[in-house]
Amino acid sequence: MSLDTRYNGHGDGLPGNPDGVLATAARIRQAIETVIEGKPDVVRIALTVLFAEGHLLIEDIPGVGKTMLAKALGRAVNCSVQRIQFTPDLLPADITGVSVYHQERHEFEFNPGPVFANIVLGDEINRASPKTQSALLECMEETQVSVDGATHSLERPFMVVATQNPADMEGTYPLPEAQRDRFMARISVGYPTPQAELDMIDTHSSRSPLDDLRAVAEAADVRTMVDHVRTIHVASGIRRYAVDLISATRTSSALRLGASPRATLHLVRAARAYAALEGRSYVVPDDIQALAVPVLAHRLLPSPEAQMERRTPERVVSDIVAHLPIPSPR
Repeated sequence: MSLDTRYNGHGDGLPGNPDGVLATAARIRQAIETVIEGKPDVVRIALTVLFAEGHLLIEDIPGVGKTMLAKALGRAVNCSVQRIQFTPDLLPADITGVSVYHQERHEFEFNPGPVFANIVLGDEINRASPKTQSALLECMEETQVSVDGATHSLERPFMVVATQNPADMEGTYPLPEAQRDRFMARISVGYPTPQAELDMIDTHSSRSPLDDLRAVAEAADVRTMVDHVRTIHVASGIRRYAVDLISATRTSSALRLGASPRATLHLVRAARAYAALEGRSYVVPDDIQALAVPVLAHRLLPSPEAQMERRTPERVVSDIVAHLPIPSPR
């Protein structure tokens, strides 16, 4: 019996007619890869988070294309995109919006802030104060904004793509644990390969490749893909595997803060989207393993002993995955 058959019970692919949703994903991926060259795994994780209705944190040193990736994702989908440049003097109202009193009408009118968009690019999010960063907490978790006692819903799809420099760089504030936990995944773009960097000289030196990037999907297409991802089957053994993985982070001596129950939900939702992008209607252990580090590592805090040994949360998660037994298909 094949692995596919064992984990979905009958061994088929996507139910019904999946050509439309898969074609949408393929068009978006190809469009982004015209801008971000030589980083297919990074683009795959970004799309996984988009279709899983999550939020993405891109952390890396300056100049490797963090903002370029976020902009490419926003331009590839024909939906509203807003950019917020986080600075130390940015206020929460600059993000959520503010109520303005009109003397003629003798009433307050709410002026929505840049968070009212389908894709919100938060550039260098850790350069703002924790108070300002916290303005995103409600909208990222509940897809709504509360201002002056009134609640305003945000339109689907809604995704925050935030970039940040490493915390040890000058002028940065560490993200609060509560905010890091709301990001479904964290990725690093990394340096390009020598060949990709040579190609970049030819394609990026005269003009930005974003100038030629056109929208290849509508917001409705993304909503359709999101709805499809929700139908992806997760067998009981896979659910148990995800819970065991999360539990192992809470009992590991190398970590002083393990993953939260929200991390469990994010891991399973991301695995569903990852499986859908692979053309499957069910999740397999490989999906969980591929997503463990990007989904979990940024939420964890190493113990003092692990810090002395220079064991990063990424390494701890990889070790847990390597030693955790693969679940039974039944």
